[in-house]
Amino acid sequence: MIKTFFNQQTQILETTYSEKVSLNEIVEYINETKCNPSYPRALKILTNCIDSEMTFGPNDIPKIVEANNQSLKKYDSITDALIVNNPNETALIIFFQMLSENKKYKVDAFSTEEAALNWLQNINS
Repeated sequence: MIKTFFNQQTQILETTYSEKVSLNEIVEYINETKCNPSYPRALKILTNCIDSEMTFGPNDIPKIVEANNQSLKKYDSITDALIVNNPNETALIIFFQMLSENKKYKVDAFSTEEAALNWLQNINS
C-alpha cells in the first residue's frame, strides 16, 4: 500500500509504503505524481519504506525507471530520499540508482528520517 501527503509547510511530498508493495502500485504512484499539476516542478519526496515489503525483483526495476523517466518530463527535477531498514529493499534501491541515470532525478537511501530530511533540505534541486 502507498499513501501520500503533500506537506505545504516543508513543500515535501511525504510518501509511505506499508505492507506488501507491488510493481503495479509503484508504477501507479509514479503516474499519479506525474499527473499532479499542483506539486512544485522541483519536487522533493520523502519516501518511508520501513514497514514495507517489495514484492518485485531486480528484473522489474527497468519498468520503474521507465515510468520515472516519463514522469520527469513533467518536472524540472525530482529528489527522492528513501528510508529503508532491510537489506532486500536496500539492494533494490541501489540497483534502481544504478539504472536511473537522469540528470533531473536524484535519489538516495537512508536508515533514519532525520538523515533523509537533512539531505532533502540541503540538496540543490
